[in-house]
Amino acid sequence: MSNVIYRNRFLISRRFTQILIITLYFGANAYGWNIVNGNLSSSLILGLIPLSDPFAVLQMFVGGAVISADILAGVVVVLFAYGVIGGRFFCSWVCPVNIITETATFFRKKLGFAQKEKAILFSRNIRFWVIAISLFLSFMFSIAAFDMISPIGIAHRGIIFGFGFGWFFLVAIFLFDLFSQEYGWCGHICPLGGFNALIGKYSLIKVTHDRDKCLYSMACFKACPEVEILDMVGMTSKPINGAACIKCGQCIEVCENDAFKVSIVNIVKQIKDK
Repeated sequence: MSNVIYRNRFLISRRFTQILIITLYFGANAYGWNIVNGNLSSSLILGLIPLSDPFAVLQMFVGGAVISADILAGVVVVLFAYGVIGGRFFCSWVCPVNIITETATFFRKKLGFAQKEKAILFSRNIRFWVIAISLFLSFMFSIAAFDMISPIGIAHRGIIFGFGFGWFFLVAIFLFDLFSQEYGWCGHICPLGGFNALIGKYSLIKVTHDRDKCLYSMACFKACPEVEILDMVGMTSKPINGAACIKCGQCIEVCENDAFKVSIVNIVKQIKDK
């Protein structure tokens, strides 16, 4: 039992964190808790520390909105966190849609659907095109275009206030990831993941690989939701510098010889190695 928990320690920690965050937001709305108020685009911790999603704020700015000082302060706080930890840690440790997509992937593998290497139907760079389109539409219609239809916002609001028609979008993502494309939404389409990857490209906290411990089992390649970041793993000892890394820890969990670990990496060395 203890070995099972250890081997799933990142998954357990991530689910605990995701559920805790949603519970705190729910408690703020339902019971007036003053721990974290707002939503995943703009929040206030303990009534003192602002948090603002940089991509949402950028859409607002492009759309012509006047950005207040407290929102800008929230952007600075989030940019610092993303820059240190890695922008896409939000995807696996906070985002509620991650639970949906990973559940779809679990059933996809259990049901024996197309393997990852045969299932890539379109480029992961689509998410960067979605960023551009979102900003263009925000400019044209003076709205935060992606936030209007964001499944992340729909899931968050649905858990707190009730889903209504929002269930349709979340079920659609689950079915898409299950039948069509493994990690289709998070790994290929979601503009927030792509935007946050750009922010956290040179983060200090990285997953590192030890070549001397590598068993060449390829288990990490089968588990990683952003498999392209594992290029050359097994041949060298190095940090995983791919900006798309979501810090989920799946490579660490599946490696039988502990060839992966979390480490603090010198940012200057990262830039030189790049």
